[in-house]
Amino acid sequence: MGLYKRGDTWWFKKESGGRRVQESTSTTNRKSAELYYSRRIQELEEEQRTGPRPVLVEHTFAELKERYMESHSRPTKTVDSIARDEWSFKQLEKSFTGFKIRDITPVRLSEYKDRRRLEGAAVGTLAKELQLLRNAMNIAMREWEWIETTPFLKVKIEVPDNARERYLTLDEEAKLLNECPDWLKEIVVFAINTGLRRADILKLKWPQVDLERRLVTILKPKNKETRSIPINTNVQELLKGKVIKRKNSSYVFPSQAGTQINPQNLERAYRDARKAAGIDDVHFHDLRHTSGSRMSQAKVDIYTIGKILGHKDIRMTMRYAHHNVKSLRHGVDTLVKPETETIVSIADTEDVAGVALQSAEKDASEGVILEKVG
Repeated sequence: MGLYKRGDTWWFKKESGGRRVQESTSTTNRKSAELYYSRRIQELEEEQRTGPRPVLVEHTFAELKERYMESHSRPTKTVDSIARDEWSFKQLEKSFTGFKIRDITPVRLSEYKDRRRLEGAAVGTLAKELQLLRNAMNIAMREWEWIETTPFLKVKIEVPDNARERYLTLDEEAKLLNECPDWLKEIVVFAINTGLRRADILKLKWPQVDLERRLVTILKPKNKETRSIPINTNVQELLKGKVIKRKNSSYVFPSQAGTQINPQNLERAYRDARKAAGIDDVHFHDLRHTSGSRMSQAKVDIYTIGKILGHKDIRMTMRYAHHNVKSLRHGVDTLVKPETETIVSIADTEDVAGVALQSAEKDASEGVILEKVG
């Protein structure tokens, strides 16, 4: 094998078609160098049989990052997603700065995974970083024609099980609201009673709110479709109060300056309130799970829950099916006796979210959500 070292880096040399080829493998790892060498030998032998292939411009990882961010990330993604892409690329840069794209091989990706695991990166964090790089390289191959293949054809990305089962009990909700400042209390109440995502809540503006018809319209949510959802009387009363005290801002939940609340500031305040309430492991996003779980416990059918939460795929909604044992029992009971009760269906009323979420609170001895909002 024609591998040898120059300093810490592996190089190779090979006679091919009457010419001498000498190249750096750009790695200090022997196994990576051997794979690079093997691939280049195959390419050189193919060139001898068929003639030289059209020369591709050797684009770098830095060029890949810059073009992807400019043409795909910044023009099409939310502020949160853009920030996540930028952070992920910073992690990837630690391993691939100075690399040509075609030199990002399966072995080098494996080395990257090993390094990030040693650094304590969570499975989900590592998955997002690799998914970003895979997406960028796929675009570079299919649209830009920068490369002819991608190493991700051979690389598996381990994805965590994100079907969290954690949601707030009524007692936990009361404790949490008691520790929230007024501005955060309103957002938490709204989140639990609508099931909306954080980004949709913070971006919500008054023109999207119809208090008479009790509807909120979501513009460009995660699945890229504009949709309207019903609001219950809890939310209606909350928003009526905010209209009266409305400041000079188009946002329903503005910052003190009248601008959109920074997501990091919201998360920080929520985390402080949660800790003060003595509640463990309930993220802000779990308020959305709380909505879905309470509707399921109130015997709302899975299809309706999915429509309210804006799920594109019914499989996303199936995590709530285990809360709905009574509905399942009702299903089999209809086989032996006439149907005596009706499961809520989205066709029954546009207020299904309010009916479900409010009925789930009837067992609480006191402290209905909005009674706590100052």
